[in-house]
Amino acid sequence: MAESVAPLATARIHRALSRPNHLMGADRELVLVTGLATVILIFVVLTWFSVLLGIAIWISVVGVLRIMAKADPMMRQVYLRHIGYRPNYRPTSSPWRRY
Repeated sequence: MAESVAPLATARIHRALSRPNHLMGADRELVLVTGLATVILIFVVLTWFSVLLGIAIWISVVGVLRIMAKADPMMRQVYLRHIGYRPNYRPTSSPWRRY
């Protein structure tokens, strides 16, 4: 007797659910914080020089953030997780175990 094999169940994974949350090709939060900082610079100083400096800073920082996102789309999250780790861990099963 030949057993009938059911086909594998498939589920579609939509691209919007699996790709990183970017704005203008860079990390969304970093772009928004940079934009906020440059707008604050422009409106606090209120000179033509501050307007040009703020625009130049924003364009250059967004360019660097885009390069960073192209290298690794999750680089900010990985770095934040990395700085939470200790420099070394003791080779024990529990932190309260004595040698």
